[in-house]
Amino acid sequence: MKRSFIWRFLYKNLPNIVSLLGVLPLSILFFKDGFQYLIPLIIYNNIMDDLDGIFAIKLNLKSDFGAALDNVCDAVAHIIIVMAIGIHYGIAFSIVSLFAVTAILLRVTSRLSANEKISAGSPTNELMRHLLLSLLTAKYFEFAPEPLLITVILLNSISMLSPLPMPYLIRTLTKSATAIGFINVSLLVAWLIPITAPAIAFCFFATHLYSLIRSNGQWLLQ
Repeated sequence: MKRSFIWRFLYKNLPNIVSLLGVLPLSILFFKDGFQYLIPLIIYNNIMDDLDGIFAIKLNLKSDFGAALDNVCDAVAHIIIVMAIGIHYGIAFSIVSLFAVTAILLRVTSRLSANEKISAGSPTNELMRHLLLSLLTAKYFEFAPEPLLITVILLNSISMLSPLPMPYLIRTLTKSATAIGFINVSLLVAWLIPITAPAIAFCFFATHLYSLIRSNGQWLLQ
């Protein structure tokens, strides 16, 4: 009887467990030489963040608590990643990374509102993919990643603070579990097959910039 209750509890909270498991391994970044694991950790976190949503929908386990927990886990994970990158690249970059931290906190706070309609393709997740692809592209072309990372952080901070949607992001346009899986596979491919990283990065960067200009141009002018 007790075992049955435990299994029912675990099943009902499966999306929440996945959300927490997506964050916990990031503690590796606090250890000495932990930064070397940053790229696989970003990919892992992105996969787990998508997986909890898929479980919640496919297994009909959606809840207000689960949605709030997912957003809190996103905020914690993304701030850890941004600050780890900032600390690794020095004081000047750490200061710039604070813009992203502020934007993430403000964005996640707004998404905790019960009246906020939450859709796929959160700009905070998009920032993580952009940071990942920036690091991989810089590694492939053998140039210092700081200028590209700073550009990515500033542009994504603007999109996170914008009150308007970003409807043309690749992740926003991705609805099925299979298509979401392909996005995560593309990140793995960019990591494991370096020659593909620039092309994959261009696809994500271009759609983000197009969304920012097309949907938020009026807001930026104001």
